[in-house]
Amino acid sequence: MSSKQVATFAGGCFWCMVKPFDQWPGVESVISGFMGGHTEHPTYQQVKNEDTGHYEVVQITYDPKQITYQKILSLYWPQIDPTDPNGQFHDRGLQYRTAIFYHNENQQKLALASKKELEESGRFNKPIVTKILPGSNFYPAESHHQDYYRKNKVDYEKDRQLSGRDQFIKQNWS
Repeated sequence: MSSKQVATFAGGCFWCMVKPFDQWPGVESVISGFMGGHTEHPTYQQVKNEDTGHYEVVQITYDPKQITYQKILSLYWPQIDPTDPNGQFHDRGLQYRTAIFYHNENQQKLALASKKELEESGRFNKPIVTKILPGSNFYPAESHHQDYYRKNKVDYEKDRQLSGRDQFIKQNWS
């Protein structure tokens, strides 16, 4: 019986959501992919065209003896604008919405509690719209989307800078 668990998050462009999790002890992999839609085995182009209903997600495989789900949640929230219902930063569209996909009752409970804590913190003056949804079939994205920040460092840094993500994080989460 494996002691590994998975956590799945939608936070806009999945390229920007790998690095924040990838470098923590206990995180074994962070895979870019799709979840929450109605098409089996969607391609990036289908998802981008908003034909499938999927979110762009990262699925994290982790060892809960080394890193807790609560810690992973605490890493997730500061990567996003949880008040934007139409995408993240310069990425607009259904596939770029935010969501926490839970894989068991404990994850659901912890995700709901973390969202409530953020709502009650007063950090944002708009409603927190990030959804807490049951996990469903996960479809990994094509290989050229995996580890994009490592394979395409210059393009990744340029895109991240132009997106407004880092400025938002600095202004709202620092």
